[in-house]
Amino acid sequence: MKVLVVGSGAREHAIASRIAQSAGVSHLLCAPGNGGTAAIAENVAVAAEDVPGIVKLAKDRGVGFVVVGPEGPLVAGLVDALEEAGIEAFGPKRVAAQLEGSKAFSKAFMERHAIPTAGAATFTDVDAAVAYARSHGKPLVVKADGLAAGKGVVVARTVDETVDAIERVMRAREFGAAGERVVLEEVLVGEEVSFHVLLDGEHSIPLAAAQDHKRLMDHDEGPNTGGMGAYSPPPVVTAEVEKKILERVVAPTVAGLRKDNIPFRGVLFIGLMIDNGEPYVLEYNTRFGDPETEVLLARFDGDLLALLRACAQGKLSTTSVRWKAPCAMAVVLAAGGYPGSYEKGRVISGLDEAAKIENVQVLHAGTKREGDTVTTAGGRVLAVTAQGTDIDSTAARAYEAVSRIAFDGMQYRRDIGHHARKK
Repeated sequence: MKVLVVGSGAREHAIASRIAQSAGVSHLLCAPGNGGTAAIAENVAVAAEDVPGIVKLAKDRGVGFVVVGPEGPLVAGLVDALEEAGIEAFGPKRVAAQLEGSKAFSKAFMERHAIPTAGAATFTDVDAAVAYARSHGKPLVVKADGLAAGKGVVVARTVDETVDAIERVMRAREFGAAGERVVLEEVLVGEEVSFHVLLDGEHSIPLAAAQDHKRLMDHDEGPNTGGMGAYSPPPVVTAEVEKKILERVVAPTVAGLRKDNIPFRGVLFIGLMIDNGEPYVLEYNTRFGDPETEVLLARFDGDLLALLRACAQGKLSTTSVRWKAPCAMAVVLAAGGYPGSYEKGRVISGLDEAAKIENVQVLHAGTKREGDTVTTAGGRVLAVTAQGTDIDSTAARAYEAVSRIAFDGMQYRRDIGHHARKK
């Protein structure tokens, strides 16, 4: 079978590298792919958001199965278009992707189905939003309603910061059309975790928990990014906490989707705040997280293609998920200037040396390969991923690999996994 992976990040490199190991694959394509996928698959220069282009590529090349990585194509209806063309795909259709595509839609869904979350209000008028923030008297979380590449959330620390964020999102349109509407939320306190669940319309399979690091700098300082690293499993998700997540969040979410007649086949990535052992939903995402996917697949034991096809075909009841590595960590290496403007074309050295370390995989995100030379081509450049038996040995292995890689302007966090490493 010919398989197409849509996307160009480290998430897609991780997915493609595991699918490439499946005996059921005769040819693997990535659109558009990156410098890492170029070494294991055929990169095709079609943008992930080009829905007609992706469908045409799949039809022309006889692709039998498509895995959609990023959220943009899902919200744009790529899976709908592929299925209409008779091509099987992994990922939810447009109606279900609204859970990520619109913060207001997902917030209303949570409230309607009594899913634990922060109190919130939605605004389309900037002056009304500012007046609400002023009258509230406490700092709020400001969320651009639409897609903003994981950066459209500001957790304000003062009322003035809340107002400034509203102005930036709604009036200055820092995140473009995503800021036409904002959701203002109460601030939840605790530890953030990521929880992934496979859904096939009838059945669900929970995957392992992970913890992302959104802020640019150590000690969770600096601006929000698409994610500077992750590890799995986070100690805060004990067996008791996971039971609460499944009973209080996952079960009513699945029931709510059925009640609202929203068919969902794909992966639901739930952003959670754990406050004194109690889970609260921060957001829904309708695709695998990035960099969470890198650590989940480093721990996963099995045939990824078979698992994703079972999910797409409504056959999760006949399969199961196994884990091999007790722990995994990914450290993101970013370009200088990220998450603001950054330069491209910086030569990357040390990739082969880093990959020589046992149980380390260097996953590419914003890279370009020309012959034997790999250069930077994006904000998040690489995700250096390691497996280990515990958090400390895994961190040591990951950062040893990081120390062997260099490119001009390279920046990264040195405290990935700090919650677990403290413990």
